[in-house]
Amino acid sequence: MEENKMKKKVMVAIDESECSHWALQWALENLGHTISASQLFIFNAQPLPNFAYLSASTYGAPPVDLINTVQENQKKLALALLEKAKGICANRGVDAETMTEVGDPKEKICEAVEKLNIELLILGSHGRGAIQRAFLGSVSNHCVHNAKCPVLVVRKPDWKD
Repeated sequence: MEENKMKKKVMVAIDESECSHWALQWALENLGHTISASQLFIFNAQPLPNFAYLSASTYGAPPVDLINTVQENQKKLALALLEKAKGICANRGVDAETMTEVGDPKEKICEAVEKLNIELLILGSHGRGAIQRAFLGSVSNHCVHNAKCPVLVVRKPDWKD
């Protein structure tokens, strides 16, 4: 436990996108020495499910069982995603802690950074253009401006496709 207090804290925020996995791989390859000497957190924010389609498909309020099933499946997917990322880290000799929260990814990532006293946040970029960012928002842009630590945004080069 004392050893963890001395280590720097690094967080990689991931989702199911190829961009976030690229960011994790890039960080392990290019910052391997720093990351292996740090306390690494792999974080996933599960967006709040949109139940509007369930309401429409059930002609009113969706059954509670159906809502619970959707939420349980979302949590299972998040945990599987985190286990896969933890395995990638383990294959490179890096021990990582995983955690997930439910809510708006922009807000949950910044909250976790502050709560855990993270010293470096790493995330992938979806590479959206200005118009898409205006309509959809940008998690990485929000974190760059609001996280209480330095933020490294990793974009997958076009030639890597």
